[in-house]
Amino acid sequence: MTPGAYLDQIKAHANPERAEQMAAYHKVDRAHLGVSNPILNDLTKSWRQELDVPARVNLADALWQTNIHEGRLAAAKLLTQARIRPDDAVWNLLQSWLPDFDAWAVADHACMAMQKRLSADPARLDQVEAWTQSDHMWTRRAALVATLPWTKQNHPKPDDLIHRDRVLGWAAGYVPDRDWFIQKAIAWWLRELSKHDAARVIAFLEKHGEAMKPFARREAGKYLKDQLA
Repeated sequence: MTPGAYLDQIKAHANPERAEQMAAYHKVDRAHLGVSNPILNDLTKSWRQELDVPARVNLADALWQTNIHEGRLAAAKLLTQARIRPDDAVWNLLQSWLPDFDAWAVADHACMAMQKRLSADPARLDQVEAWTQSDHMWTRRAALVATLPWTKQNHPKPDDLIHRDRVLGWAAGYVPDRDWFIQKAIAWWLRELSKHDAARVIAFLEKHGEAMKPFARREAGKYLKDQLA
């Protein structure tokens, strides 16, 4: 099938009333079809099963280029899978989308796909580090959202701890940035990490907490209320 045929499958579930609500909520100048995430999940799951990796990359690229909200979500979902071999083309395509990030929902879906590729090959963190120096806020934010897997291990290996500390260093460098989304991303990373590694989060907040925006500091320490000074 052509990319247009796959897009037609999404459009078959369009809901104009929901689309209007979504457009108002996301506040981005982009077409919305009003298709729910569960429907997109079902569609992309079936597409992943029928397409090989090169075909999935080509379809994801085409759907992303539509600049339709649901098209971009579906593009990201097509590439969100733990085991993809080979995956260099997937990683390269995901990185090519970074300059297009302009809203949290699309960015977060793409970052979920990035998380899988970074977990598969942590050496790619060298490339992610360059994102932290970008002039584009959403690219800087993606460096934290895409590395969330390193907040979640209960029994991290030595290399995982190295990666964890590396990202905490990036987060520390972001603290002076007053952008709400950056502060929210710092808080998100710390809050998730606090569930598995409270000591590192406490140390971070003792050193940098006063310089964070109050809402971000509160959110970062949400699960540490009895442990913070």
